[in-house]
Amino acid sequence: MCLGIPGRIREFSDLNEHLARVEVSGVTRIINIGLLEDEDLQPGDWVLIHVGFAMSKIDEEEAALALASLQLMGQAYDDELEAFWSSAIAGRARE
Repeated sequence: MCLGIPGRIREFSDLNEHLARVEVSGVTRIINIGLLEDEDLQPGDWVLIHVGFAMSKIDEEEAALALASLQLMGQAYDDELEAFWSSAIAGRARE
């Protein structure tokens, strides 16, 4: 099952314009935001992430609903988090 996980943008990379540090469930991670280059992303914005890539910009209410739904799903949520944490962007390990 493929799911998206909401994450909040904390900062943008100085090294690559397509990378940003996001917080997901209290842990920060570098993700690729290149698919959303036409969005006006700012620190504090929420994005829906799938395997290390931001797929869409969402609002805080959508993020809260998505997190609550994922937590109700139990194992699927745990599997998606594991896929997220084990993904690497541009050959980088977990940050």
